[in-house]
Amino acid sequence: MAHRDELLQLMNSKLESSRVRDYCPNGLQVEGKAKVRKILTGVTASQALLDRAVAEQADAILVHHGYFWKNEASEITGMKKRRLQTLLQHDINLFAYHLPLDIHPDLGNNAQLGALLGFGDISALASVEPIGVVRQTQLSAAVQLTDMVALLQQKLERSVFVHDAGIGEIRHIAWCTGGGQGYIDAAAAAGAQLFISGEVSEQTIHSANELGIHFIAAGHHATERYGVKALGEWLATQTDVEVVFADIYNPA
Repeated sequence: MAHRDELLQLMNSKLESSRVRDYCPNGLQVEGKAKVRKILTGVTASQALLDRAVAEQADAILVHHGYFWKNEASEITGMKKRRLQTLLQHDINLFAYHLPLDIHPDLGNNAQLGALLGFGDISALASVEPIGVVRQTQLSAAVQLTDMVALLQQKLERSVFVHDAGIGEIRHIAWCTGGGQGYIDAAAAAGAQLFISGEVSEQTIHSANELGIHFIAAGHHATERYGVKALGEWLATQTDVEVVFADIYNPA
């Protein structure tokens, strides 16, 4: 068991969240009970995750995608009302970390995806802010696009969207999890032959063709499962709190 404020301080310090300008508040978004025995972690604070937390008698939820995004409607109605009502009725804390959990050099989504794929010598793409939101690696031996597709589908346990730019083998790979497809131009400028993200937009394909870079969209949810899971596992090593990861299915 740990105090809510102790958990908040530990995570804020580890992720250095105060240093990151974001589109939403990072840290404690909804206050619940002071003493926390069990935390449920997941990608997004959806109603399904909240209901799982209630069923498992969790005292707190830790997610990558929380609430109160910039420019969203401020009224507490409909889906937002039901979600907040669930948290408040059951006195459940909601912790959320967005960009700080993308860019962290060890626990971040991008670092964790690189580790999952077995990449070594990972570095940040320095031309992109905040530093760490796009990662890159130089492979020791060239691979084919089909090899990378097979690796991603094996590790993520899902099919992926592939665009072959017709440039041949790959040595330099860059990636940004989630909705990071807009960074494909920066990846190409850095010399990458393959860019991996979670989503694809219409203009992504034009960039891939005109800049000569392969592209894979491997799923927003699928590519961002690993940061929050790693953060929860780290938190469990620092406290006596039980931490459980819930992978709520999402094909996007």
